[in-house]
Amino acid sequence: MNRHVSTSRRLLAEFVGSALLVTAVIGSGIAAAQLSPSDAGLQLLENSIATAFGLAVLILLFGPVSGAHFNPVVSLVDWLLGRRLTAGISGPTMLAYLAIQTLGGIAGALLANIMFDRWVLEIATKQRLTTGHLIGEVVATAGLVALIFALARTGRTGISAAAVGAYIGAAYWFTSSTSFANPAVTIGRMFSDTFAGIAPASVPGFVAAQIIGGLIGLALVVALYPDTASHTAEVVVPRKENPESSIP
Repeated sequence: MNRHVSTSRRLLAEFVGSALLVTAVIGSGIAAAQLSPSDAGLQLLENSIATAFGLAVLILLFGPVSGAHFNPVVSLVDWLLGRRLTAGISGPTMLAYLAIQTLGGIAGALLANIMFDRWVLEIATKQRLTTGHLIGEVVATAGLVALIFALARTGRTGISAAAVGAYIGAAYWFTSSTSFANPAVTIGRMFSDTFAGIAPASVPGFVAAQIIGGLIGLALVVALYPDTASHTAEVVVPRKENPESSIP
């Protein structure tokens, strides 16, 4: 791994990785709806398998460059945990990650629409805002954050790609919301009126639930591993903060 990766390269990795993650989610959802139009369970199985495998591959591909966060909640928790010990990502880098991940999520949705010969820009109409779905998002995001930072704390980041992919694939099924667990993905999915879409009115609630879930996951991992903050530079995949990485 290059220990002095420039900010521009890390942002490029986060943008492309976030975009391809959303493309995998939406694209596999469109394909599933076309291939299994009368079987919702099979559609979800196809969608979840493609997403889990795709996420694992993206972590392997981009992790050594940016850490493969692809998720504003992960970046936020990385920054929060590292503040006292100046580990993790810097504040300016964290804000840049949040912006570029969100833009990547939107770009990924547009790419999926184009690949499947749909309108480039669509607005989803699928309402998902229920109490159960919001609780599902809290659970999904809390578990994801706890897993990622527990792996970092215990020196097992080498299995992050498999573990995170497996968790997301499983959470598709054990959460009522099908585990968005990612504000950038949630916002991106708003721009495709397909199997994987989410109506704009549902987005703020989902994002709020994801942030709450992230904070719960943070509290859990700190309680279980009190010295987690000293290992935040290894989330999700080991990478080193460039001392000249502040965004001008």
